[in-house]
Amino acid sequence: MSGVKELAYVVYEVGDLADWEHFAVELLGMQLGERGEDRFTLRLDEKAHRWIVTRGPADDLVVSGYEVESDAELDALVERLRAAGLQVDEGDAALAADRRVERIFATTDPMGNRVELVTGLADARTPFASGTLLGEFVTGAGGAGHQVLMAHGVSREEYLGFYRDLLGFRISDIIVEELAPGIVADLIFLHCNGRHHTVAFGDMPSPKRTHHFMVEVTDIRDVGLAYDRCMDAEQPFEMTLGMHPNDHMFSFYVFTPSGFSVEYGWGGLIIDDATWQVRTLDRLHSWGHRPPGVVAELLAAAPSPPETEGNEGTEGTEGGEG
Repeated sequence: MSGVKELAYVVYEVGDLADWEHFAVELLGMQLGERGEDRFTLRLDEKAHRWIVTRGPADDLVVSGYEVESDAELDALVERLRAAGLQVDEGDAALAADRRVERIFATTDPMGNRVELVTGLADARTPFASGTLLGEFVTGAGGAGHQVLMAHGVSREEYLGFYRDLLGFRISDIIVEELAPGIVADLIFLHCNGRHHTVAFGDMPSPKRTHHFMVEVTDIRDVGLAYDRCMDAEQPFEMTLGMHPNDHMFSFYVFTPSGFSVEYGWGGLIIDDATWQVRTLDRLHSWGHRPPGVVAELLAAAPSPPETEGNEGTEGTEGGEG
């Protein structure tokens, strides 16, 4: 079945462009693409852009752009969506130029999210160059990264009917964990290429359309360096360093200036559909990924280390060494 091959780009509408540019470029290591009066674009690789950031009140995701392999497959996908009763509108030349793509169609998923289906996302005129990264972002065949979207009460059957049955995503796995008595996290993860998941869905309480977007780096040191940059900048964290059991991503979560999160990770699992088996797991995190408030309380409650022999009375001496 023809379907999407990758998450090509996302569009966010934000209230403070300056804060966002500093966050994405200086803290995360993205490259500024183009800047206009009410928008700018961000690069993660050789493509013209992966994120488009526009001024507006939503402070949220407003578009997900998925690339299709060919014109023929795009036409087949559009026909399948229309046959299922969905409205699909072809974008004009101005929209295609704005998104830097050859062809573009737009529809809406069951949660009301705008979905753009495109071919031919253009390369930039210059090579990618981050001002901070030691390595690179992981994109290529895996696309820009992954995102977790809020179901907002829409049934799993309904959104799978769109993403799996129409767009061609495959189920990677499911995680169901009781976070507290009566509070259950139930997430399903979908892939459209080798990246463990390109989109996931959960029905967590949040006014946002998106919970987070994940960017992956090739050098584990860049995770630690970004962690320190965000901490030094007093950027609020959602979760500290940790690892997921399903995609094996070593990562942390930091809040964007708009209140949803970015997961910054390394080492994500690659799926081979020929051998992959769908599983249901019972935990979201293998280790770590603790809320920073919990970590602060644990550190504050920890006893001071005992004085060790040879250190008594060394106050005021250089290094306390004898």
